[in-house]
Amino acid sequence: MFRILFTLCLCLLMTTVAAQKLRVSDNQRYLVTEDGEPFFWMADTAWELFHRCDMKEAKMYLNKRSEQGFNVIQAVALAELDGLHSPNPYGQTPLNNDDPASPNPKYFEHVDKVIKMADSLGMYIALLPTWGDKLFKNSWGVGPEVFNVENAREFGKWIGKRYKEQDNIIWIIGGDRNPREGTDDVAVWNAMAEGIAEVAGGYENTLMSYHPQPRKLGGSSTWFHEQPWLDFNMHQTGHCANQGTYKHIRHDYELSPAKPVLDGEPLYEEHPNCFNAKELGYSDPADIRRIMYWNVFAGGFGQSYGCHNVWQMYSLEREGINGPLRPWPVALDLPMANQVKHLKNLMLSRPFLSRIPLQGIVQEQQEENDDYVIATGDRSGSYMMIYFPTGKTTAVDLSSLRGNALESNWYDPRTGVHFPGPDLSKKILNISPPSSGKGQDWVLVIDDQGMNFSPPGSSE
Repeated sequence: MFRILFTLCLCLLMTTVAAQKLRVSDNQRYLVTEDGEPFFWMADTAWELFHRCDMKEAKMYLNKRSEQGFNVIQAVALAELDGLHSPNPYGQTPLNNDDPASPNPKYFEHVDKVIKMADSLGMYIALLPTWGDKLFKNSWGVGPEVFNVENAREFGKWIGKRYKEQDNIIWIIGGDRNPREGTDDVAVWNAMAEGIAEVAGGYENTLMSYHPQPRKLGGSSTWFHEQPWLDFNMHQTGHCANQGTYKHIRHDYELSPAKPVLDGEPLYEEHPNCFNAKELGYSDPADIRRIMYWNVFAGGFGQSYGCHNVWQMYSLEREGINGPLRPWPVALDLPMANQVKHLKNLMLSRPFLSRIPLQGIVQEQQEENDDYVIATGDRSGSYMMIYFPTGKTTAVDLSSLRGNALESNWYDPRTGVHFPGPDLSKKILNISPPSSGKGQDWVLVIDDQGMNFSPPGSSE
């Protein structure tokens, strides 16, 4: 009897929660699970995960990020940092003789295990088949440049077939490159995406996007918005603190046909601002929070996070890229890595699939600087959220809210704590957050009292 009970308990402990396959929502704005539940993309950037981490390190990393509320990990098969010639911890390189038509299965056995480990935690892998320097180096990256239209399709078919049964794979084509005019770059990326879709069940059974470099407005949409393989648009808004990233999200949100959009590479935590640490220092949590809330409130279906020490899996034994400040295992606990869950929790605390940008409620001309106040809410008017990046007093018009009896709460993006907000007996009024200045950002959550919503997190 004891042996039976022990075996039963062991089986329960070993039970895993596999990730459900994701799809685009019916309104073409968000992602949902197979069951139709809203999915808020909260990604960490671990470009070198497969290349530089052994299984013990990968397990530690994935468990930590899962505990912190991340649900997507962005990683690369043919990695950025000399990924074709520098072997993984088990002495394997990904291609035989640098030939995309001849992948090395031994290298991908490790990739397989990490993907399955993520799946057991209910986490998704946003998998880049290759970093962009394997198509063209563009003054950084060591390549070698190995892809053309023909072998890109073959490699796409090979890797697509290998992972077609993994429901936790999201395909990200490109790898930090904008296609060059007068070249075959667009054709190469199309061929790779089409090769994946061909063997993985067609466009309806694959979820794909494209990872570009920073541009003035459009990201992936610039070249691929009309492609049937591109399910959602992705931006890289870059590594400078003082930029209106919401304009990039807004640009793609307004495109037709509608497709979900997000920022897949914002300013990383502890990254040199504009790659110039000597004069501009490193990023701080206030800058990163502002970018994330701006993007989501502008219409993003989620948000990616990155840490400069973690994406490259920096250690003291390795040469760092652009001045990392500490080894990656230590950097896993930097402030923003523990604050991103508050954004996800807040957005999922209200009807998510009917959420729209509500920038028209701000009743004053705003300069495009760090004070920029931004709003989102339910299409039917059951709730509204207003983000104040620096606590600036701002005039707002609440007449689009449905109810006459409104309840407000202040939500702290640093802690997830909420407490009662101002009286809203008037529909047009000046809102003053609890504090102001850099790092004093707040969200005002306003609800129709009849809907029985409550902000996430503990209350005071």
